[in-house]
Amino acid sequence: MPHQTHSSSPHPLPPTTEDERVSWLRLLRSRRVGIATFYRLMSEHGSADTALDALPDIAKAAGVDSYAPCPPEVALAEMSNGRKAGARMICYGTPDYPDSLTDLPDPPPILWAIGETALLNRPMIALVGARNASSLGLRMTRKLAQELGEAGYVVVSGLARGIDAAAHEVSLTSGTIAVMGGGVDIIYPQENASIAQGIASQGLRLSEAPVGATPTARHFPARNRIIAGLSRALVVVEAAAKSGSLITARNALDLGRDVLAVPGHPFDARASGCNMLIRDGAILVRSASDVIEALSPLCEEPQLPLEPPPAPAKDTRTKEQTYALHREILGRLGPSPLAEDQLIRDLSEPAHHVTSVLVDLELDGRIQRQPGGLLARRS
Repeated sequence: MPHQTHSSSPHPLPPTTEDERVSWLRLLRSRRVGIATFYRLMSEHGSADTALDALPDIAKAAGVDSYAPCPPEVALAEMSNGRKAGARMICYGTPDYPDSLTDLPDPPPILWAIGETALLNRPMIALVGARNASSLGLRMTRKLAQELGEAGYVVVSGLARGIDAAAHEVSLTSGTIAVMGGGVDIIYPQENASIAQGIASQGLRLSEAPVGATPTARHFPARNRIIAGLSRALVVVEAAAKSGSLITARNALDLGRDVLAVPGHPFDARASGCNMLIRDGAILVRSASDVIEALSPLCEEPQLPLEPPPAPAKDTRTKEQTYALHREILGRLGPSPLAEDQLIRDLSEPAHHVTSVLVDLELDGRIQRQPGGLLARRS
């Protein structure tokens, strides 16, 4: 899927020297400077150094006296600790920075990476789910991770216990990326230490948090948006009705990524989130082939036509038949989104008949298209 760069995020020139990297880190780690403020300051002042010089006056104008930016020694200490941990700093705009993250409205200005950064150039699919996963959920995760790896995809997850750990473990040799809530050097939970070590040597560990930062609850929603941003599609294997996996799914939908889910038994609370996603239009997953079929091919080779393309199918419907199809489509659509391909299957009509009517209804303002190939009726 083509990446769309958000115009709301200014694009600073990447740092090219060690001093500039220190200044970027100082600005980002300064008190009250979040990602949006970082980009705004870079846009207004042209460089991190100039922004750092202006920060005390900006803070004073906002009623904050005696403001001091992050001291150089703090940034230098983080960079030193990063090197000791074997981590590399990846800054927005540099060749190593993943293009897919520029789709985010708040792309991380700085990422710390341990392992094979070349994995960021390959197509990625996220596998996420419950920490207290069932044995069936774990089996399904291992099967999906193995088959997706064999198909050439890098598996992205969050290094949590349960579904995440199973996804990483199986995809170590084919390619896996762990996006971490705390520092890239801080393993959490500790029971995943051996998996994390394997990822560092064969895969990639990634984090926007400061080196050495202990993960806290507020870190994980931000971590989840990176998982969604990196991936071409997100597969939820098991998830409760209120869970971090559903936050990640919402992030993925907002970015126009495909969201897929493995169904589960209605009596199992661990399946309620997945069943809700499917009800609301997520693609149902039975095997990795369902995931792969939902995506465009990894490599589309142009082929010369051997014969003239067939003429478009002639629409022989009467006005009454077209009107009836209008009514049936509107009857099947509601405020909760439904996948377009599912709608076409449900109608048992030729696809070109349905799509032409959908265009009519969309132009007429009766339906709206949503990210992920979803349709909903306008209220």
